[in-house]
Amino acid sequence: MADTVFSHIPALTFEGPSSDNPFAYRFYEADRVVMGKPLKEHLRFAVAYWHSLAMNGSDPFGGPTILRPWMAAGDPLAQARAKADAAFELFRVLDLPFFCFHDADIAPAGETLKETLGNLHTMADYLAEKMQSAKAKLLWGTANLFSHPRFMAGASTNPEPEVFAWSAATVKHCMDVTKQLGGSNYVLWGGREGYDTILNTDMKQELDHMGRFLTMVVDYKHKIGFDGQILIEPKPKEPTVHQYDFDCATVYGFLQRYGLQNEVRVNLEANHATLAGHTFEHEIATAGAFGILGSLDINRGDALLGWDTDQFPNELWTMTLSMYHVIKAGGLGKGGCNFDAKVRRQSFTPEDMVHAHVGGVDLCARAFLTAAKIIEDGRYDALLAERYANWQTPQAKAMVDGSMTLDAIAAKAEAAGINPQPRSGRQEQLENMMVRAIYG
Repeated sequence: MADTVFSHIPALTFEGPSSDNPFAYRFYEADRVVMGKPLKEHLRFAVAYWHSLAMNGSDPFGGPTILRPWMAAGDPLAQARAKADAAFELFRVLDLPFFCFHDADIAPAGETLKETLGNLHTMADYLAEKMQSAKAKLLWGTANLFSHPRFMAGASTNPEPEVFAWSAATVKHCMDVTKQLGGSNYVLWGGREGYDTILNTDMKQELDHMGRFLTMVVDYKHKIGFDGQILIEPKPKEPTVHQYDFDCATVYGFLQRYGLQNEVRVNLEANHATLAGHTFEHEIATAGAFGILGSLDINRGDALLGWDTDQFPNELWTMTLSMYHVIKAGGLGKGGCNFDAKVRRQSFTPEDMVHAHVGGVDLCARAFLTAAKIIEDGRYDALLAERYANWQTPQAKAMVDGSMTLDAIAAKAEAAGINPQPRSGRQEQLENMMVRAIYG
């Protein structure tokens, strides 16, 4: 195999918190056992094929600044193979257990649907060959149903039946490829499943079509014996004014409406949570409460920019609270932490890509280790239990277990002459505990 842009960089190793080597992990000790499992099995890090290999640094105000060899003109399949060669060199350098992709990331589009799908399967076979001698496995696959102009009005929600059919064929083959490569999940992100103006939108029809599409995906999963998770990724807006998978709570309502709440989980992204007016930890806690936490897109937005900047994470407070709620929800299971993040336009060297992942990996690892210590310490749980302790009495339980009616509760409250008094929520004490645990 010819050298790639990452071939000259040695594989990263763990050197500990005292290291100042920019090409080493300081907190991510993959085999360190925490809460009964190695850290690598808790976090299940994945490299994102699209931002890491396909992103060229362009933005709405400027052209490409990141020019990799496989982005030059040439035979499309030859370039796709060159990109795959570079991808697996990057996986070697980062020494992370997983990667993930959209169909359009790994294979070029053809002139027809048949040719496009043929390219996808050709490249899937090539990736399968690469994986035989590599450590990286597939966390999840997905289909890009938003970039091409045919998807300008959505995919499953498109007013044109042919777009729905094209999308169905694409997802079917992407699921086949995901299963072929041993993927643990299949993700659906409705990048344009929403509307730009409600004036030309039949919302009920579009939601019903989206529900039918997802139902068919679940049915096909069972038909082919795919034992991975089906995940849907919430996002509130951008590029559309309003997307139907606005946030975790909205997705859960959608799943209930179409009878899919036991079949589909969520892949949550930090930047999408911000755009929805939430924190990442809120979305994770919500998914945990509903029992639908599946996987995470690890990134961050910029508070000064109101769009999806997809930056690598660097904020320890939010990530620690997020990891705390991941643990409380029972962990990520078959999911993982996928770096859906891209380097900035000025960070165009291969080394910049490695530095970005080192920082993100170490941040998540440090956050997880701190969250585990907080849980094992038990003081936070004790204060939380104390706050809700009065709900453990038989009288209190009777109000919410279905054994008392509204009028019965009212009569009992009046007869007892109750006079509730406020109790401190101890917010400052809890925040101080978190600050000390995180920052020492």
